[in-house]
Amino acid sequence: MKAGAVTPGKTDSARVVEMPIPVPEPGEALIRLLEVGIDGTDLEISLGRYGDPPPGQDFLVLGHEAIGLVENSGSTDLVKGDLVVPLVRRPDSCINCRTGQYDMCIEGNYRECGIRGAHGFLREYLAEAPDFLLKVPQDLRQLAVLAEPMSIVSKGVEQAMEFHRRSANPIQAALVLGAGPLGLLAAAFLRVQGYNTYALDILPKSSLKGRLMEAIGATYIDGSDCRIDELPRKLGNLDLIMEATGNSTVAFQAMSALGINGVLCLMGVSTGEKRLEICADCIDMQIVLGNKVVFGTVSSNRGHFERAIQHLGEIEQEWPGWLTRLITQRLPLGDFKDALHPAPDSIKTVIEMPQNMV
Repeated sequence: MKAGAVTPGKTDSARVVEMPIPVPEPGEALIRLLEVGIDGTDLEISLGRYGDPPPGQDFLVLGHEAIGLVENSGSTDLVKGDLVVPLVRRPDSCINCRTGQYDMCIEGNYRECGIRGAHGFLREYLAEAPDFLLKVPQDLRQLAVLAEPMSIVSKGVEQAMEFHRRSANPIQAALVLGAGPLGLLAAAFLRVQGYNTYALDILPKSSLKGRLMEAIGATYIDGSDCRIDELPRKLGNLDLIMEATGNSTVAFQAMSALGINGVLCLMGVSTGEKRLEICADCIDMQIVLGNKVVFGTVSSNRGHFERAIQHLGEIEQEWPGWLTRLITQRLPLGDFKDALHPAPDSIKTVIEMPQNMV
């Protein structure tokens, strides 16, 4: 079978490789992959900034956002033709992993498909146990490739709201920083629940990202015309901020913009060694005296994936066709390298896998 792979640590090493079709072990099913989403993590790995291959191998198959069909159910309870989304993280033996919270692993010996120690889903076939496969309704066939980023959003917003429940005041204003896939999904999550939501990115309101935000009732702000530290004066107390840019400067600016009793969730990952001069005393005082919470979130577990599928259905019901507009490019596997150099106005590229059958 064909797969899209890189050599971790080596820049621009993306290529199509040949691999044997996996033979399911007892308790595993054979999955034929249909679509694989490309995101910022894949781009970072292709630039050689991180990523670890499986033990004993010198390449890593990319892709951790996928949807597939059960080709052979083996001895599992799955049925041939079931639509499934594979989960990303494989747990170690820590207490959180043993209780199903492998996104909160404390020992760090987990594996992540397409990222760390395990091949990803940018390949034609996958053998996997049902514990790491989530069945999804057939009517979400065109949307389920967004389940993984939606699971990150679900986890982040849920935990942010848990923190905010320390205070009796309701969330009056929520701000999403960044209008990429995570930012758009976060805004839709908040809007479908009726929250007054603002979104900021550096593209004009007339851009596709701006139009998509406005289409769900979020107020879009062109960040090239408005600094983040100006937002409290214009928008009032910012009760919740979801940071989805992966820009460390934006993250620290958001700490200062956060309102009294506010919660800031950092979903983006910053790589590199950027230096930033800040007023550390100012930020410390603001956070302490303002009862503010700043936390990061990474990965997700099965429960978050389950709720992500539910939220995708709710968003689709509220704004039919909106989610499919997030997919701005579809490419065959042979051209997957083009997805690693996205255009500025690109949102989500999906790789369509060959439809060969064993």
